[in-house]
Amino acid sequence: MLMLFNSRILLAAPERVSDFAMLDTVGEFHQLSRYQHREALVMMSFDADCSTMDDHITRLQAIQEKWQDQGEKGIEFVLLDSKGIGRNAASGLATPNSLPLLEDTGQLVSASLAIKQAGEVLVLDPFRTTLLFRGMAGAELEQTLAKFLAGNLQETAVTSLHSCPLNYLDRDRHLENSPDYATEVAPIIIDHCTECHRPDGVGPFAMDSHLMLLGWSPMIREVLLNRRMPPTQVDPYIGHSKDARYISTKELQTLVHWIDAGAPRGDSKIDPLEQLDFKNRRQWLLGQPDYIVKGPEIAVASTGVLDYDYHTVELPFTEDRWVRAVQYLAGDESVLHHLMTFVVPPEEDFWGPERQQETATRRFLEGYAPGRITAVEFPPDTGVLIPAGYRLAMQFHYVTSGRSTLDQTMLGLYFHDLPPPYEKLTQVVASHFTVPAGDNNFELTASHHFDNEVVIVGVRAHMHFRGKKMKFNAILPNGENLTLFSVPAYNYGWQPHYLFTDPVTLPADTRIEIVGALDNSMSNPANPNPDADVPFGIYSWEEMFTGYWSYYMPNATGSH
Repeated sequence: MLMLFNSRILLAAPERVSDFAMLDTVGEFHQLSRYQHREALVMMSFDADCSTMDDHITRLQAIQEKWQDQGEKGIEFVLLDSKGIGRNAASGLATPNSLPLLEDTGQLVSASLAIKQAGEVLVLDPFRTTLLFRGMAGAELEQTLAKFLAGNLQETAVTSLHSCPLNYLDRDRHLENSPDYATEVAPIIIDHCTECHRPDGVGPFAMDSHLMLLGWSPMIREVLLNRRMPPTQVDPYIGHSKDARYISTKELQTLVHWIDAGAPRGDSKIDPLEQLDFKNRRQWLLGQPDYIVKGPEIAVASTGVLDYDYHTVELPFTEDRWVRAVQYLAGDESVLHHLMTFVVPPEEDFWGPERQQETATRRFLEGYAPGRITAVEFPPDTGVLIPAGYRLAMQFHYVTSGRSTLDQTMLGLYFHDLPPPYEKLTQVVASHFTVPAGDNNFELTASHHFDNEVVIVGVRAHMHFRGKKMKFNAILPNGENLTLFSVPAYNYGWQPHYLFTDPVTLPADTRIEIVGALDNSMSNPANPNPDADVPFGIYSWEEMFTGYWSYYMPNATGSH
């Protein structure tokens, strides 16, 4: 059996660490810099195969019980899956309910933090992203916490720990033989990044050569580890949507390990990024549309943070039209960040009944998001109805690019020749509330009851700056609760409509619900003012908690 022993505390200048983010084994999102509502984050490396792991956890729990409520904000305690075994393997492990187990897929965070042994404890300052302590759970850890809370800790404290060593086989393999830029790294960049990070793209810099990647490599590494990019907000274990921008563990390892190796150019004479051609981005993928909606000409400023822009577009249709597919062509891709379109009667604006009602049935014509040019074809035998005399209400979200510009986006509509059997609709489910100042996890829920059988084809989460997370659940008539989709790391800047790869059929008498939370604390980097209560409202300085469920009723005919 491996033995533990104490040694004197060694002190060094506070060590800076990279911000990082992970999901835990129940799908909750954790990010170091988003723990600023706590004094510190205490994290222990976990390995179920280590013979002394139970002793390590017992020591940590004793410290947790004593220290978790200390200081003005308390201290957070978590476990870290430093072996990277993944959620499926970890779900059967016996871990304390009070200690979330964070999924370090690919061991990227553990390696970045230089964790060498199971049971190793790190104390991190979320505000300064610095390391306060490294060692074993014992008296020295408690001394460090006491000094830190008293404001007397100026250095990183390090104590000895003899426990089960950790192996980083993938990292060591890449250190010995770095991933090849041309054949391994560039293809990942092309698949996941260059549709936005290209000349005239919405990304803040173009990934159009090895030299550009080299220059931006520290930033690329940072946003990969803290999961800002690719902007995948969803839990990959729940449902699936091509709109979610998933990136695999192997791809993340390849990129991070290549950057850690110095981002070498390799021997290839050809740079794949320099060969990319994005000239033909104004094509209608399904052929010429039956009708082209020309959006308004919108002037976009060169700098600043822009609020949403709302416009209505009149339509000339004197008869009902059924839309079977849509495609957007952005006027200026470098600034258009997203666009949503609803079909509304003449007396309604973009928000329509959502201003007052917590549930409403609406007609949604999909949305635009940066990236690949795509057309959306609705499920077979379905369509979105545009009644005669109705118009389109559009919500535009722009980002600035350093230059003033004019955007006029087009929307191509493709019609059915005859009315389809089923109408595709969108069910709005929302909650009205006031978010208390400083609350980092203001929990909310809202629901709607379907009398008829429905097929759910997609969902979208909508919140404002305080948005934190949202799950889409279905409670079946037999009481079974199904989670169809989860957005554990909501970002106000990214609000895609997640079309399901496999639509989900729900029986009659099913209740759908959204469950989630808002973060009105200092830990939320998007929060304009954590000291203010925030009421419900449609404007961005107010707050919303709304889930959109796109569906059709397979056993119902006729228009809505």
